[in-house]
Amino acid sequence: MSSVTKNPSVAVIDIGSNSIKVLIAARAVTGQLRSVKARTLDARISAGISSDKPTLSEDGMTRGLGAVRELLSEASEYGPKKTILVATSAVRDATNGATFRQRVKAATKQDIRVLTGEEEANYIGRGLTCDPELEELQDFYVFDLGGGSLECLAFKKRKITQAVSLQLGCVRLTEKFFKNPAAPLTVEETTTLAKHVRDELKKSGFKFALTAPAAVFTGGSMSTVRAIKGARHQMRMEDTPAIIGTDTLGEMLDELGPLTLEQRKALPGMPAARADVFPAAVITMVTLADYAHVDRFHHSLYNLRWGIAAETLDTL
Repeated sequence: MSSVTKNPSVAVIDIGSNSIKVLIAARAVTGQLRSVKARTLDARISAGISSDKPTLSEDGMTRGLGAVRELLSEASEYGPKKTILVATSAVRDATNGATFRQRVKAATKQDIRVLTGEEEANYIGRGLTCDPELEELQDFYVFDLGGGSLECLAFKKRKITQAVSLQLGCVRLTEKFFKNPAAPLTVEETTTLAKHVRDELKKSGFKFALTAPAAVFTGGSMSTVRAIKGARHQMRMEDTPAIIGTDTLGEMLDELGPLTLEQRKALPGMPAARADVFPAAVITMVTLADYAHVDRFHHSLYNLRWGIAAETLDTL
């Protein structure tokens, strides 16, 4: 760690639909990007994101501001050379997103950069190239599932050839397709949601044309899959295998189907704040795997924040 902390660091705060995260990163003496500190707070600022004119609620903005202030305070202890705040789908799509940005600015003196869907996808792609476990991959897909959107990318010879952002986030889909998220899943809701995911993938124009590609997945939903699997073996999420077979996702969906929200929350490893939207996330992952004809995902923790940190450090 000393080889990292001697070099300048940057702090990136990612204001997402379901959670707000900080990454403090620096270059090691080898040039590799390393994490100095990372933390996630569940804030769910995106309630109502599925409506025609989504609006951030007062409670959501209050939770979001509180999380941003807490993470900024923690980050300041590490003396980052630069601190960047970015927002994605929830703030991007909200009719009052500017109001939230103004409140954060007034309270923290920090500006929030709202990323376009294309910028979000491309930063995720850049972040993935920082993952040492993916160094050998040449042609591969990347999928990042958040609360508001799903980003899909294709890499050929480690260069991005396609990038789209789709409104298929798990908070958005839960609100749109589940009448009662606290109840067990119904066959009709599951089928309708899966059809919607397939239809949106088809309409997106994203071409699944790579030959025998790997598929990389990022985001909190796959972290939750690994956390639940790990808890059954008294393992930390980070110590579980990063390769998740689609058969595992199918089995998890079968297990979730009959459970109420309270029963889901009681599953070892399940973050209580994600239990209501997790079924929609798993349905989306299973449907995506089937549509893309992949039988496994490589889960990576190197996503949006890593891409922004890499770019920022290159400019210091």
